Amino acid sequence: MNEEKPHISIIIIGRVDSGKSILTERLLYECGNINEQKERLAFQWNYWPKSLRTSWNRDIIVDASLQKCETIKYRVTLIDTPGHRDFIKNLISKISQVDSAILVVAATYGEFESGIRKGGQTREHILLAYTFGITQLIVAVNKMDTIESTDSERRFNEIKSEVSNFAKRLGYQPQRIIFVPISSWNGDNISEVSNKMSWFENWTIQRKENHHTGKTLVDAINAIIPSMQFINKPLRIPLQAVYKINGVGTVAIGRVETGVLKTNMIVSFAPSTTMTEVNSIEMYHKTLKEALPGDIVGFNLKGISAHELRRGFVCSDPENNPVLVASSFIAQIIVIDHLNEIKQGYTPIFYCHTAHIPCQFAELIEKYDRRTGSTIEKNPKSIKLGDAAFVKIIPMKPICVEKFVDYPSLGRFAIRDIKLTIAVGIIKDVTHISTNL
Repeated sequence: MNEEKPHISIIIIGRVDSGKSILTERLLYECGNINEQKERLAFQWNYWPKSLRTSWNRDIIVDASLQKCETIKYRVTLIDTPGHRDFIKNLISKISQVDSAILVVAATYGEFESGIRKGGQTREHILLAYTFGITQLIVAVNKMDTIESTDSERRFNEIKSEVSNFAKRLGYQPQRIIFVPISSWNGDNISEVSNKMSWFENWTIQRKENHHTGKTLVDAINAIIPSMQFINKPLRIPLQAVYKINGVGTVAIGRVETGVLKTNMIVSFAPSTTMTEVNSIEMYHKTLKEALPGDIVGFNLKGISAHELRRGFVCSDPENNPVLVASSFIAQIIVIDHLNEIKQGYTPIFYCHTAHIPCQFAELIEKYDRRTGSTIEKNPKSIKLGDAAFVKIIPMKPICVEKFVDYPSLGRFAIRDIKLTIAVGIIKDVTHISTNL
């Protein structure tokens, strides 16, 4: 890969069976990362018995979730995610570590309607993308090859209208969302224009910075604007995973949100008291001297057991404003899906960056009007579906969070209960424990 090209990370989301993994494999192939033989193996992956899914071919397919490719403009990390709602926590921990997303929507009759209806996975995935700060959204309308050619344009416009309307209600600006009709199985409109959808002239998006026009999904990827790099802020790396590798030692995986991670640097991991030295840093199996904001890296740690760390811990520099454990925090939330009233003492699961732990509603401070921001009621006894409120939250287990204005990626959260996303919000203020526990 050309190391001089800017790096971007894209997460691929969508309801189960929408074609996410096949699309990722197709992108890898058409961007030159896997050869034709490996492509055929990858395309057959979903149909193989588990007993035949051996480790040697696992690195060429997307079940490993993290893959790389390269366009004419960018080095790209592609993150595939499970679509089944039972694995939503895996999706959330990954969606919190990117700035752009490809939402895969199946054009097949019944599949799209199932995903976009109230309680559908497509709706929830768009909501989670917006909640965790993904401002650049590409919608790939997949499986267009299953739609009759005489009806394909109408079907595409119908899906575009439905998704745009829902996204607009959440806060997205539809004119900034790219919609591309594709067939990931056949490769239509992935990197080359397909003659099977001659009615589709191009997509156009309007941004304050500039306008972009293109025809394919790769064109849409090239239209992504890399996120700002907060190099001068203190180091923050929420851990995605921790592994023990024979012959190497303990390796932590995470995305550098702010600051710079360097080799031979002493780092700390909250909410534990662990401190250690960074032996080496790798990205795409290449050694780096330092990792910058936006880089998803693995870093080898000296003299520490993998059992001492876990997903949800946050790495920081102990000499430069290290991250602290939160004893409580004030949150601004919106209740989006809850059958009953939420009262003081309610304890659902909070998902913030890569951490997910139970947190208790300790105090309902006030309800406010979402349009004007004016106070509706002080110290309400309960809040319900549609309400916006300021609440005091107490974590039931140690967690590291930050104010949204200081560290946006560590200050956004989703609240889930009974397999539903019931509320979303941001952290306005944090009371920290003075020393890590």
